[in-house]
Amino acid sequence: MHVLRSIVRTIDHFTEKSGMLLAWLCLGMAVITCLVVLLRYGFGIGSIATQESVTYMHGMVFMLGAAFTLKRGGHVRVDIFYRRFSERTRAWINSLGAIVLLIPFCVFLVGVSWQFVGDAWSIREGSPDPGGIHAVFLLKTLIPLMALNLILQGIAELLRNALILVGDDG
Repeated sequence: MHVLRSIVRTIDHFTEKSGMLLAWLCLGMAVITCLVVLLRYGFGIGSIATQESVTYMHGMVFMLGAAFTLKRGGHVRVDIFYRRFSERTRAWINSLGAIVLLIPFCVFLVGVSWQFVGDAWSIREGSPDPGGIHAVFLLKTLIPLMALNLILQGIAELLRNALILVGDDG
């Protein structure tokens, strides 16, 4: 059981640290959005790359932050029923959800996005707009990375629930 708790702690630590790091991108998005507006309407200067950088940051926050949201219990549930269940019943529901829905969907997502992302990398796909960021291939890479992050955190959640179900208070 000590090994399982250690695995859960390690994955949780990684997810927590990466989530906190990603949170700083929200501040970056706000600052750059203000800068874009100020430059465009205050000085008549436009920059496609600067505008696209907000999109890239937004993609990173939402795609890579999904595992952090899962760890923090922020994903949608039917809480009207869920909150009334015992801890063991919630552990069963969460375990079944991870085994039947989360992990298979994420594996599917990695599988269907692999060629899409590979094609983008093979041509080093860039922005269709002149002056844009020539790294769309990096943005598309967030799709399988999100799925892999969710699989990792899903495993942590599954192990955490397994510990609850076997009565390990750790």
